[in-house]
Amino acid sequence: MADYEAHEHDVLVIGAGGAGLRAAIEASAVGVRVGLVCKSLLGKAHTVMAEGGIAAALANVDERDNWKVHFADTMRGGQYVNQWRMAELHAKEAPDRVRELEKWGAVFDRTKDGRILQRNFGGHRYPRLAHVGDRTGLEMIRTLQDHGVHQGIEVFMEHTILSILREDGRAVGAFGYERERGRFKIFRAKAIVLATGGIGRAYKITSNSWEYTGDGHSLAYEAGAELIDMEFIQFHPTGMVWPPSVCGILVTEGVRGEGGILTNNQGRRFMFDDIPENYRAQTAKDEEEGWRYCTGDKNANRPPELLTRDHVARCIVREIKQGRGSPHGGVFLDIAWIKEKIPNAAEHIKRKLPSMYHQFKQLADIDITAQPMEVGPTTHYIMGGIHVDPDTQMSRVPGLFACGECAAGINGANRLGGNSLSDLLVFGKRAGEYAAQFAKQTSLGKIDNDKIDNVAREAVAPFERGDGENPYQIQKDLQELMQADVGIVRNQSEMEHALDQLQQLKTRAQRAGVIGHREFNPGWHTALDLKNLLTVSEAITLAAIERKESRGAQFREDYPNKDERFSKVNTMISKGDDGSMQIRLEPLPEMPDYLKQVIEEMK
Repeated sequence: MADYEAHEHDVLVIGAGGAGLRAAIEASAVGVRVGLVCKSLLGKAHTVMAEGGIAAALANVDERDNWKVHFADTMRGGQYVNQWRMAELHAKEAPDRVRELEKWGAVFDRTKDGRILQRNFGGHRYPRLAHVGDRTGLEMIRTLQDHGVHQGIEVFMEHTILSILREDGRAVGAFGYERERGRFKIFRAKAIVLATGGIGRAYKITSNSWEYTGDGHSLAYEAGAELIDMEFIQFHPTGMVWPPSVCGILVTEGVRGEGGILTNNQGRRFMFDDIPENYRAQTAKDEEEGWRYCTGDKNANRPPELLTRDHVARCIVREIKQGRGSPHGGVFLDIAWIKEKIPNAAEHIKRKLPSMYHQFKQLADIDITAQPMEVGPTTHYIMGGIHVDPDTQMSRVPGLFACGECAAGINGANRLGGNSLSDLLVFGKRAGEYAAQFAKQTSLGKIDNDKIDNVAREAVAPFERGDGENPYQIQKDLQELMQADVGIVRNQSEMEHALDQLQQLKTRAQRAGVIGHREFNPGWHTALDLKNLLTVSEAITLAAIERKESRGAQFREDYPNKDERFSKVNTMISKGDDGSMQIRLEPLPEMPDYLKQVIEEMK
């Protein structure tokens, strides 16, 4: 075995976004040695791009809000295929996690009497999102880093993990490399927390940053953990569509929460045309009522622009396909219209949506206080991920935990906006807490030197194929395939075509070649990311084929309705003994009567 640099920790956290930082802080607070590995620089995690706010039933703006309403909203948004225990814990614990963040120094927007201000968001019955303008994720990361820097956490920036190391079925460490110099490293640990985020880079149009290549999903799958709900991909309704260089960049739901309206090229608010039956009683009947809701009228119903993201995204796609889209293939999102309603509207918009104002001014030369934006759906979030115990966040592999977007269960078929940031805090804390407990009860395991050598040989193989296929071209072809065949609207034939093409892409990836050496070589990094991207793409496609219905974020034009057979099951994916991807339907655990009663009361 080569003489690799080695590090030892009680708990190793992989990923330094909101979930990873919160897990590291919690583990370190109980006195165990914590290592934190992140793919980019500390402070650059994708969490900083979260804009709208943190969903928590603080009831600061509307006293009718409480954990029961939040739980019921989350379950209804997820079409009741959520892991109910995760949704319950999340709704109950989110307020304490937000107040804790405030205590650690987060500077939230305030009500007139000094409490944390909360805004409206899609799918939430009451104003529930604690926010910092439209830069909430950035403030969360700043606060967690400022607090965590005093905890004695050892940080390894710009490192990529290639494999989870196991002994007797238990996770005992990780093997990866330093991106800058290309040097391999061993991380021995008693417990590992995966907090690597999502899979957006498997698609052509995405709001996700370059790190989101499904690393945690793939690492856990290869280590023997199970993946659930991988068919449920959230396409955020509003991403930038023009100019091409910024296509997919997120336009926060906060624009609609502050009164922004969606119109087609005929100037009509098309969202009034299609309101789902289960939201009909809670949706504004006219434009005036929708505006009153956005300005805090507790007796008004929400505008249709604030229905769940899957529904809004499909309505936008319908307008575009039927020829009523904007010039660059989207629709119009207009916040400037509120100048008809309030004085000094331009200053109000700049104060409430500072990032959006600067984003459009600098990237598209559009003044959102005077002109409508062009927006369209963008791959945003995966509800599916690593199957974990709802209370401890441990996967099927002992010692391997997961939290944040790479874990699954809380969101079911569709995530409500703002639930992601409170999910990071609630389950990041739990993952760190239980990983530390596990670490205290066990010892460091043995490292399999042969396994490490095999991973290292596989990693440097692209250098031996200098005249092989271009990894960037393979990734581009994969993204276009997934966007076209496993996107917002799906059908059997296209997805079967995608499966066939994915096998060909796997073969091509094994022929990918890079030139140069291991130092400062982004082509090599891209070649290594392909394995993870192909794994999650196959899992998404298999699960989407298996679920022969439309539910939440999964819409199949060949099965456009819900099917009772799939109402109480999750799709479960695992690696077979022969190395093939296996899929089965797993019954949901029975919800206890007291939670059934909560849902019934909230109707």
